[in-house]
Amino acid sequence: MPKYFFDFSDGKTTRDPVGQECAGCEEIRTEVMRGLPEIAAGKIPGHGEEQAFTVAVRNEDNITVYTATVTFAGRWLGADIPPPEEPFD
Repeated sequence: MPKYFFDFSDGKTTRDPVGQECAGCEEIRTEVMRGLPEIAAGKIPGHGEEQAFTVAVRNEDNITVYTATVTFAGRWLGADIPPPEEPFD
């Protein structure tokens, strides 16, 4: 089974040095759909900034074969609701 490498980027890219075997396109997509939101949820900014989180999947020949991006954009609305002093837990 071919090996694929799942690189994560949130403005800084972290390359996957190990990779994992996947049977094909649907398995790659499923892994990204499961993993990307979970990783992004732990890195969302606390004060409403915008942030994009991307996974780029490389094959054994170091060619990118799939990418997916999740974007977070939070905005405080109304003059009577100031942003919090501390990030939410």
